[in-house]
Amino acid sequence: MEKKIFELAEKVCKAASDKKAERIVIMDMRGLMFSTDYFVICSAATATQVRAIADNIEEELDKENIRFSHKEGYHEGEWILMDYGDVVAHIFKTENRDYYALEKLWGDAKIENYAD
Repeated sequence: MEKKIFELAEKVCKAASDKKAERIVIMDMRGLMFSTDYFVICSAATATQVRAIADNIEEELDKENIRFSHKEGYHEGEWILMDYGDVVAHIFKTENRDYYALEKLWGDAKIENYAD
């Protein structure tokens, strides 16, 4: 089961990478949060690109009948959160990622850089 969850995180990363997301990381949230196992965090320069990344994640996972349970921030395109249960994607506009600094906020989490 655990391997499947990590593979889901990697699928999110790949879909984000396909739309030129920057600084893609997987954060291991196991033991730090009750609600999810992994965060996938990435960023883009514009709100349009942030939405394009979110759209591609949704489209690619839909092909495998994987659907998010919750999505927020899409209209603004500053920080889109997509909740897939065991994996939560955070797609930031670059300056918002730097401001909210989730990697520092959850500093105890193991972070893996994604490279496809």
